[in-house]
Amino acid sequence: MKFTRFAIGWAGMLASLHSAGSAWAQGPPAFQSVSAMTSTAVKKTTIPVDLDGIAPGFRDSVAKIIQRPTVVAQAPAEEFTQGIYDWLLEHPDRASLAWRRLGIPCAQISETTPGRFGWSDGQGTEVTWRTVSLSREQRVWYAEGHARLGPMLPSVPIKAVVVLNHPRRVGLDGQRIVSQETNVYLQTDSKAAATIARIVGPSVPRLAEQGASQLLLFFSGLTRYFDRHPEDIDTLLAAEKSRK
Repeated sequence: MKFTRFAIGWAGMLASLHSAGSAWAQGPPAFQSVSAMTSTAVKKTTIPVDLDGIAPGFRDSVAKIIQRPTVVAQAPAEEFTQGIYDWLLEHPDRASLAWRRLGIPCAQISETTPGRFGWSDGQGTEVTWRTVSLSREQRVWYAEGHARLGPMLPSVPIKAVVVLNHPRRVGLDGQRIVSQETNVYLQTDSKAAATIARIVGPSVPRLAEQGASQLLLFFSGLTRYFDRHPEDIDTLLAAEKSRK
């Protein structure tokens, strides 16, 4: 299997948009209106989460982002043995470290405070996120930060919600199987949305889907690897030693 550089969820969407934005220096693509770019997203107003289950301080923000996203993407469901999947969801920083130890270029994720994680590309894009709802079959992440889509462009504010559905069932061999799918909703202000439309144009849906698919593979790929190579769990997931 061939891997490319990983980022996680909305960060993957931003990384994909950033890559497309770098082509801006070679000449702008045809302009596409924001309404055309987000027409599918705007119509999708059904909230796929129980707002009563969202942490109180985030309910309004989550609802607004899902109802009026600038970009929305969905990755198709995939199934795999549960293994250490839940542990990886709680420790995305260690998951990104494991990918790098396997020799796969991967965005570095850090735990900024307990339960809160951050990602930065060192070029003006910084995103932090935390779990705001968790049940047996669903996890919801809320993210916010700034994104820089190209070397000649300023950073723009972004907010995002990732709805990760992961219902479980028991397989014929008695093992627990996870069915994982994700929806990513990314929101920015109208000026930034116009910039995205101008730079990326009709490529937005495809790039957004790539980012959402990266989120699935980020966790499912490692879960499958450790299911086949349990002897590598301790070595690949060990915390980095602090540098003096």
